[in-house]
Amino acid sequence: MPSVFLSPSTQEYNPYITGSGSEEYWMNQIADAMEPYLRANGITYGRNDPNTSAAAAIRQGNAGNFDFYLALHSNASGSGTDAGSARGIVAFYYPTSTNGRRGAELIAGNLRRIYPLPDRVTTRATTALGEVRQPRMPAVLVEIGYHDNVADALWIESNVVNIARELVRSLTEYFGIPFTDACMNRPATVVTAGGNLNLRAGPSTQSAILARMPNGSPITVCGTWDGWYTVDYNGVRGFASADYIRL
Repeated sequence: MPSVFLSPSTQEYNPYITGSGSEEYWMNQIADAMEPYLRANGITYGRNDPNTSAAAAIRQGNAGNFDFYLALHSNASGSGTDAGSARGIVAFYYPTSTNGRRGAELIAGNLRRIYPLPDRVTTRATTALGEVRQPRMPAVLVEIGYHDNVADALWIESNVVNIARELVRSLTEYFGIPFTDACMNRPATVVTAGGNLNLRAGPSTQSAILARMPNGSPITVCGTWDGWYTVDYNGVRGFASADYIRL
């Protein structure tokens, strides 16, 4: 199954203008909200330690076997006469990374669906940001609004789940798998005529077999899509035919 490393901001010193928390707090709220969607779509994930730094997150991501690196931040327009006036979303990628650019474009396209100023959702190549320059896998750093702008800060705070959903939708499109809405994890049982039920890498009988689940096996159903369930079986996530699963 595809895997992603999530790196929400570690910048607790960047307060939101609303007084509701920091950049670190709200980006971790979004990462938290992404997790059920990732599980529902069969995407495995790791996360940085919020008590460390961006450099430590890069090292942690590079030490794992991840397919994509996603850094979550919110922006600030800085000091001066224009302080607090800027709005918008920017998805950054490394200039020579074809897949990084593709990931950034997918993320920007889906966030335009929910951001109130869609023409201000853009992508940008950069060599200045370590979290797109240093990961060994394709990487995107997305600046989700401006936390020193009241309208943007309120939008982020009110749309944590919507932002999380569109970020994971973008990842499913990047990995070429169908998007399914998150649901509560539900216990279930494999019910066959006595044989095994295949746990597959995708919702197709042509997809690779990840595991074989014996009749009567306890499993967890994380999501559903077109006659298939996304399933967790002994720590392995994949897709299985809903016809042979009893909730």
